[in-house]
Amino acid sequence: MKPTYSVASNPAQQGSGWLHVRFAGESQTRPEHALGPKIYDHYLLHIIESGYGIFRTETDMYQLGPGDCFLIHPGQIVSYESDASCPWQYRWVAFDGEHAGEEMNRLGLTPDKPVLHLMEANNPIPGYVSLIQKHFQSREESSHIAAIGYLHLIWAEILNRSDRPSLLSLAEPQVQRTVKQMINYMTSQYAHPVSIEQMCASLGYNRAYLSRIFKQETGMTPITYLLKLRIDQSKRLLRERPDLSIEQVSASVGLTDPLYFSRQFKRLVGRSPTRYRKDIMSAAAPTEP
Repeated sequence: MKPTYSVASNPAQQGSGWLHVRFAGESQTRPEHALGPKIYDHYLLHIIESGYGIFRTETDMYQLGPGDCFLIHPGQIVSYESDASCPWQYRWVAFDGEHAGEEMNRLGLTPDKPVLHLMEANNPIPGYVSLIQKHFQSREESSHIAAIGYLHLIWAEILNRSDRPSLLSLAEPQVQRTVKQMINYMTSQYAHPVSIEQMCASLGYNRAYLSRIFKQETGMTPITYLLKLRIDQSKRLLRERPDLSIEQVSASVGLTDPLYFSRQFKRLVGRSPTRYRKDIMSAAAPTEP
């Protein structure tokens, strides 16, 4: 196969944000094509589409082929070389940012484990890298935003297709992860009239099981946690938004019945929403000299 090479850089100026995609490219290498030993000042993720080669780090050597990916970490001495008889074809994407290292740890791509084997069937990752490259080639103002979106899709596919669990999965038991998912769901959805049944359906678990493990981890049922979350948020609105009516506060925390909201508020806070607001405003009012 004839060697090819193409690369496109991000037209946007590099920022100091949490994530920046630098460039993306593709290559059908010639036999025994070698790079390094050298170091990079950014992360460089390679996805092998076909062929074979060797990737060397400071401590290990990996013989890689189709479906494998390897991540070069900044500051690490690396080299890689394509096979003499069946040289690899790969795509790559370079990125950096304040939290890039943390995200790579979540994927399980650490300096001592920089290689993963991904399931090859219908693997969309090479296509995502190609789309990043095409967006950069277009020089459109929005291309850097699109690149970050495609990079997140690549990370999601790596999590879904990896042949080993992420560090997050290894470090945290399943029950704790599930309870955190429940808390995240309720925290993001409390302003909507969602139910515990909807949450259970969204997470794909039986309600009895989720209620049991949630109480085991938090000391309260999901219903109680969601109600307390809503009342806590309503207290903030009563303090910060005196222009809102009690009905509007109730609706803003996902409780469509203002009478039910008032009863539950008084039960948990000890005062009605109206009295709570008056007391807060009185305490904040300046005193006469």
